[in-house]
Amino acid sequence: MPSVIPRLPRSLAALALAAAMLVLLAGCAIKHPTANLVQGKILFSEKCGSCHTLSHANTSGTTGPNLDDAFMQDRIDGVKSNSIEGLIDYWIHYPDTQGVMPAGLLKGQDAQDVAAYVSAVAAKPGKDTGALAAAGGVTGATPADGKLVFTGVGGCASCHTLAAAGSTGVVGPNLNTDLRANCASAQSQSIRGKTLAECIHTAIVKPYAYIPSGYKAGVMPSDFGTTLKPNEITALVNFLTAATAK
Repeated sequence: MPSVIPRLPRSLAALALAAAMLVLLAGCAIKHPTANLVQGKILFSEKCGSCHTLSHANTSGTTGPNLDDAFMQDRIDGVKSNSIEGLIDYWIHYPDTQGVMPAGLLKGQDAQDVAAYVSAVAAKPGKDTGALAAAGGVTGATPADGKLVFTGVGGCASCHTLAAAGSTGVVGPNLNTDLRANCASAQSQSIRGKTLAECIHTAIVKPYAYIPSGYKAGVMPSDFGTTLKPNEITALVNFLTAATAK
C-alpha cells in the first residue's frame, strides 16, 4: 500500500509552522471528538503497515519512515500525544507531493482514528493489550482469513486492484487481469514455480525474484516472509488463488 508519510524531522518543534498552517488552512484541529483506536489500528494495518514500521501494530514496512524512530525524540522531549496526532492527521491529508503516499488515502473519521492510534503507541515500549491486541491479525488459513490479511495487516488492498477484496489500488499489478497471466509466463514459472499457488507464495515472500513487465523493485515490501505469520501467508495464497479463479 503504499502509504508513505513524508520523512519527519528530528523534533516536532521544527514543524511548529506546519502545525499553524494546518489550523489556518485546513483545520488540523481534530473535528471528531472521539477516536476509535481499534479501528485506527485496523486501518493502519490495511493502509499503512506495508510501508511503515510501527512496533505495536507488528508492521515493519520500509518504504516510508519508521514511525517509532520518527517520534522517539519527541517522546523524550515530552511532546504530547495530541500534538503528534494533529500532525499525523495533517500529513495524511496533505502528503508530500514528491513522495509515494497518495493524497486522500484516508479521510475524516478514518484519518483521525489512524492518527490517534499512531500517536498513542508510536515510540512507546510494550505491546497492545485488550481489544487492540486482537485487532488487525488472523489465526486461520482459509480464503476468508486471507481476505482479512489482504485488506488488513498485509496492506495489499492499497496497492492492488482486486474485485473480490473491493480494492482499486494502482501501484502494483491489477490482480484481476494480470496475476494468472504473469504467473503463466515461462520465465515466471522457472523462477516462482509452475502452479498458481507456488507463484503467489513466491511473489509474497520474494517479490523481486521475478518482476512483471512494467513494474520495478523497491515498491512492494520484501519482508512479508518475516512480518506475516506462516498461517497469514498461507491464507493469503488461498484467498488469491480462489479470488482469481476463472
